[in-house]
Amino acid sequence: MAPISTDDIRQAFLDFFQSRDHAVVPGASLVPENDPTVLFTTAGMHPLVPYLIGEAHPAGKRLVDAQRCIRTGDIDEVGDASHLTMFEMMGNWSLGDYFKEEAISMSFEFLTQVLGIDPTMLSVTCFEGDNDAPKDEEAAQFWMNVGIPEDRIGFLPKKENWWGPAGLTGPCGPDTEMFYWVGDGEPHGNPEKNDSDWMEIWNDVFMQYNKTESGQFEPLAQQNVDTGMGLERVAAMMQGVSNVYETDRMLPIIERVRSLASSSDLKHERIVTDHIKAATFMIADGIKPGNVDQAYVLRKVIRRAIRSAKQLGIESTGTLCAQISDEVVSQYGHIYGHVKSQEKMIADTLASEEQQFNKTLQAGLKQLEKVIAETSGNVIAGKDAFHLYDTYGFPLELTKEILEEKGYSITEKEYEIAFKAHQELSRKGAEQKFAGGLADHSAETTKLHTATHLLNAALRIVLGDHIYQKGSNITQERLRFDFSHDEKMTAEQKQEVERLVNEAIDADHPISFHVTDVEGAKDEGAIGVFDAKYDSEVKVYTMGDFSKEICGGPHVARTGMLGHFTLKKEESSSSGVRRIKATVEGGPEEIEVASQTS
Repeated sequence: MAPISTDDIRQAFLDFFQSRDHAVVPGASLVPENDPTVLFTTAGMHPLVPYLIGEAHPAGKRLVDAQRCIRTGDIDEVGDASHLTMFEMMGNWSLGDYFKEEAISMSFEFLTQVLGIDPTMLSVTCFEGDNDAPKDEEAAQFWMNVGIPEDRIGFLPKKENWWGPAGLTGPCGPDTEMFYWVGDGEPHGNPEKNDSDWMEIWNDVFMQYNKTESGQFEPLAQQNVDTGMGLERVAAMMQGVSNVYETDRMLPIIERVRSLASSSDLKHERIVTDHIKAATFMIADGIKPGNVDQAYVLRKVIRRAIRSAKQLGIESTGTLCAQISDEVVSQYGHIYGHVKSQEKMIADTLASEEQQFNKTLQAGLKQLEKVIAETSGNVIAGKDAFHLYDTYGFPLELTKEILEEKGYSITEKEYEIAFKAHQELSRKGAEQKFAGGLADHSAETTKLHTATHLLNAALRIVLGDHIYQKGSNITQERLRFDFSHDEKMTAEQKQEVERLVNEAIDADHPISFHVTDVEGAKDEGAIGVFDAKYDSEVKVYTMGDFSKEICGGPHVARTGMLGHFTLKKEESSSSGVRRIKATVEGGPEEIEVASQTS
């Protein structure tokens, strides 16, 4: 198996599926626009939410893309051979077109014929079945039809081989996963039998059920295929290296880290590499460090990178992150033009956060000196050590290192109890905050989605044409809308925005959409950030003469269905970005959805 570059694998995937009648669509922003269940785009599915539940995609029913993704759930695993905070997911999609047989056949053909992988190095798993849905013998048979022997097919439960629903209800279904042999000796078995010998590289999800509010699993009217192939993992496999950090695009970044270090530690080298790469892409997609949501995650990964750099003997003077980011841009800027074009802004943002964190560390050191002074004996309470982590960002290793130099130790068991309690609170908070889901295009969320368009238009009237959406999150109770603006809104400005939105609602404007190309959307004055995240064809939603904006939908048929709009709160989200929280109340419980015009 001859080595093949990461860029060549990405292009080969797009070319293969394009030759099978898939439209190549650009990847979307890391900040999801149509899914309230997550802070970041964690899979290629998120930008396609409206189309997976029935909206017509401008490019058709077969799609293929390369989607940049962020996953923070695996952040503690970063440093091993295969986990990354930011990675690229290759995906192909069937929106009510082909299903299991064709998806499996194309997956196998790409792996074995295009990439040239020996089929004996592959194994697969399918859903084992339960009370909700039967064992997926159908998928297993299709795998045997293309040449995977029966002993290489494992069956695993919902935890491993089922996707969704994203919330309590909605589209879901079994999936089948593909694995590559990474064990010793000759390939044998499958992940059901000897899981540690196999590395997952691809996942085909078959959305064939809808979970109802009563917990029943009913067949979906529109069955979809949603696939995801991890580009970095496949690159490692194809390039014959043992981990993703030695692939051709990642290796120069980790080598830059090593060139700055005075000591070596593989895990910390990988954390710095991974986290600064993730931070670079987050900032390029409009996120700035802050204390809530995406901004908080960005701040966390930058500070974790700086702490790991200290473990490598790299002093942080305000230029460390920018030096690593410079290499990230060198490796990925030719593919992601928006990263290259914002290189200086990314470096400046990283430098500012690095300098601020250095000040925080100094404050933490003063607090540590205070703890030492108030401690009798030479053992620091675990709760005090955790306070240094929670408030000042001191990891346990750094606190221990400083204390050991002074002849002190920590009650680590007490620290672990406090740390786990903190993690559990964070987990529960996230679950509560993002209760919603892929199928949560209820009447209330559809109204709120429509209200964001009216809000955006009103903000541009009151504040100016520099206003652009920087992110949104919608639950059944409220909308949250982030927009580009440097100053706190005055009470008068907020009242005027609220008045304009309600005036547009009272006018009962008709709402419809039409499909056009990007140039056509520009010519007709549609609002949108016209970059690579939009397809060559786009949907433009028109709300009377008040709003014209690119969006995937869905929206109500008339603005009068929204009821009354109330602007509840306006606050800072991050540097240069403000946040509004608002509600709509009243209006009909059952709504009509906006339709297409020619």
